[in-house]
Amino acid sequence: MRSPGEHEDTGGPTGRFADDLVGLDPNDPQAQAFAEHLDRIENPNSQATVEGMLKGVENFAQSANRTQGHRRLVTVLVVGLMLFGVAYTVVSAVGFMLDTFFG
Repeated sequence: MRSPGEHEDTGGPTGRFADDLVGLDPNDPQAQAFAEHLDRIENPNSQATVEGMLKGVENFAQSANRTQGHRRLVTVLVVGLMLFGVAYTVVSAVGFMLDTFFG
């Protein structure tokens, strides 16, 4: 008989996500990535701060670096379109300011 402070050792995963990782090898990189994914879901970052926004960019960059094949191509295209949009906006704003002040 167990004492009230003892837990039964089932040989399964332990820790915070033990229920979600039942049947998975805790040393498997994909299982570890899944546990990290669960951690990110349970710990939302505040997007109202610079640190929160940079954390979101870091998560996106890490996810983009793990992708392969057509998903990587789509990621590169999305980032390229975003950079093009930023560059176009900056050039348009500078042109507007120059035209306003000197035109």
